[in-house]
Amino acid sequence: MIPSLRKYYNEHFTAEKYTAFIQSMAAAAGETPAFKVAETPVFVPAALTKQLIDTSEAIIDIITQPDFKADSEASFPPCMKVPGENEHAHFVIIDFAVCKNEAGGLQPQLIELQGFPSLYAFQELMAREFKHHFQIPDTVNNYFNGYTDSSYLQLLKEIIVGPYQPEEVVLLEVKPHEQKTRIDFYYTEKVLGIPVVCITDLEQRAKQLFYKGRLVKRIYNRVIFDDLQKQSAYLPAHVSLFQDFDVEWITHPNWFYRISKFILPFIKSEFAPESWFLHTRALPADLENYVLKPLFSFAGQGVVIDVSQEDINGIKDPENWILQRKVKYAPAIETPDGPAYCEIRMMYLWKDGAPRPELVHNLARISKSKMIGVTKDKSDTWVGGSCAFFEL
Repeated sequence: MIPSLRKYYNEHFTAEKYTAFIQSMAAAAGETPAFKVAETPVFVPAALTKQLIDTSEAIIDIITQPDFKADSEASFPPCMKVPGENEHAHFVIIDFAVCKNEAGGLQPQLIELQGFPSLYAFQELMAREFKHHFQIPDTVNNYFNGYTDSSYLQLLKEIIVGPYQPEEVVLLEVKPHEQKTRIDFYYTEKVLGIPVVCITDLEQRAKQLFYKGRLVKRIYNRVIFDDLQKQSAYLPAHVSLFQDFDVEWITHPNWFYRISKFILPFIKSEFAPESWFLHTRALPADLENYVLKPLFSFAGQGVVIDVSQEDINGIKDPENWILQRKVKYAPAIETPDGPAYCEIRMMYLWKDGAPRPELVHNLARISKSKMIGVTKDKSDTWVGGSCAFFEL
């Protein structure tokens, strides 16, 4: 998207550099990425960078309102509330599609947001290796607010490990070694020293949790609880996490719901497509121009892109669904085998006691298909998970 950088990158790209890039990440994490990593980063020009930052900060303004917790009580599905909630999320991620405005210029359009950790450790590794293997110039940066590789990892340690010893903290997931994002788990374990633990390996003693005989004082939570509920019957015997344990959550599971699709209808911006709860308004005449999204889902599951009246008729709980005006992705990234679309994820970290989260890093996804996602384009090239370098 920055023409000079795109031209230089494409002309100097080689398959050998890409192979070395992938191998270097595998060596650092002890695992080859299980998802497709794109052949290129995204180069974001200053004007688009400003729009992304300004819109993200306006969303943070909503999340940091004093009455936000009270207003988001309806975001929970039945029986999914977990005791011991803290005052704010530790992670906020905001996803934007890169689109074109009426004048033909690039602009962001809000897609989703979440109070849940993304690939916070792996993105540091990916960006660093992009810079090492492909000579990314210092006129662009993958970090915000002055962070560097070392200060970013230090902040991540401060938030996730905090005052505890690494062995007193666990990265918790359901079947973590089977997840496509497990490279992030392993790299997190390497840089922070915390073990990667399956929920089935936890032991409960009264209100305390143990792993291999050691008391767990803090959980870096990667469990999506509605997914856990769906899988519970098929898992070996395991601790129920819906109890009031003597443990700290980073971040608490309730924030996955509070900061989610639930607040899309409350965001008013030229860079946020119109959204509303399905039960609150009459259907638009141009239903084909909208996307139907369930409140309680993950990884794009349940999203209906080409909405029909039959889809609407089949919904029994319209209060748990959102209609969002469809956005048209721009073929903004020129690649050697055709243009590609992209999404950019703005990644925030929120220290305990801080008045608001801080924008620190990013993630990008590149695609040549209608539904963007790193699992859907394995046969294509110049697509997949990536990161962005911003002209600040």
